Amino acid sequence: MTENIATHYERIGGDGAVRQLCVDFYQIMVDTPQTQLLRNMHPEDIKISEEKLYLFLSGWLGGPQLYVEKYGHPRLRARHLPFSIGIEERDQWLYCMAQALKKQDLDPLFAEQLMGAFVQIADFMRNREE
Repeated sequence: MTENIATHYERIGGDGAVRQLCVDFYQIMVDTPQTQLLRNMHPEDIKISEEKLYLFLSGWLGGPQLYVEKYGHPRLRARHLPFSIGIEERDQWLYCMAQALKKQDLDPLFAEQLMGAFVQIADFMRNREE
């Protein structure tokens, strides 16, 4: 008998939950004075970035590969090279994601696992010697 294991996409709550996570992430970034360094790296219309994060996270979490369908391979590091990303920028991004995840109704262990994966990705985006 095969066990049906849910993807992270399904466990987080599917499309609506992924979209809400992205809305919350960017709202936190915009509203938090301590994350303005990160905010200033984004376009004035934050909806563009919000949509790209949503498209990316959908596939990254095991759901539809929306980002790949629209833009091709994510090439995360290459796409972020125009921005100087160091420890402070990474930490501001992680703060926003941690706060956005807290707004989700997730199993604490699952939220911790997701945050661990986000830490790895955010650290990989660093491109400035410090």
